Amino acid sequence: MKKKLTKLEKLKIIDILEETYPDARAELDFTNPFELLIATILSAQCTDVRVNKTTEILFNELKTPEDYVNLGKVELEKKIKSCGLSNSKSNNIVETCKLLIEKFNSNIPHTIEELMTLPGVGKKTANVVVSNAFGTPAIAVDTHVFRVSNRIGLANSKTVENTEKDLQKAIPEDKWTKAHHMIIFHGRRICKARNPMCEVCALRDCCLYYRNEDKK
Repeated sequence: MKKKLTKLEKLKIIDILEETYPDARAELDFTNPFELLIATILSAQCTDVRVNKTTEILFNELKTPEDYVNLGKVELEKKIKSCGLSNSKSNNIVETCKLLIEKFNSNIPHTIEELMTLPGVGKKTANVVVSNAFGTPAIAVDTHVFRVSNRIGLANSKTVENTEKDLQKAIPEDKWTKAHHMIIFHGRRICKARNPMCEVCALRDCCLYYRNEDKK
């Protein structure tokens, strides 16, 4: 049976991640909350590198929700085609911009609940925006966070929602946002989906996956 990590072991993992990735941060490029919201919507099933190449041009041309609405879905789709799912993303972005204008005076709402009323904005996207744009402690569970946290033992859940709850219990609230970025860094660089690089991983002594693999 898979043994669970203790509270102290989970805190040790966070300490090691802090030492390993002291500069962990959001890898999407943005200069304001609105740009971050657009970039995060574009990042669904797309790499941050590709999104950044797209938004480098996009953000120079389009500055406000009004700009996106005036451009329209068809023309926006052409500009974001390289990010994939361009039809649904262009629709969500334009509809979100309409709602921002109508309901929020073209400002980005500061709460998770309000952000989730916007088309195409789920809990993960809302968490990314409030934590990185407004400094609200939050843990956005993307594919990397879900995989890594359940693999090493910080979480023990089969759903995104419960994984987020597990991480909130395991990690001090003032470290939620930084932990989110550190886990993503670890997932992209070491704890990869198909071939985790356990032999060079700083978490080997704490990791449930490595303990189980080592016994085989």
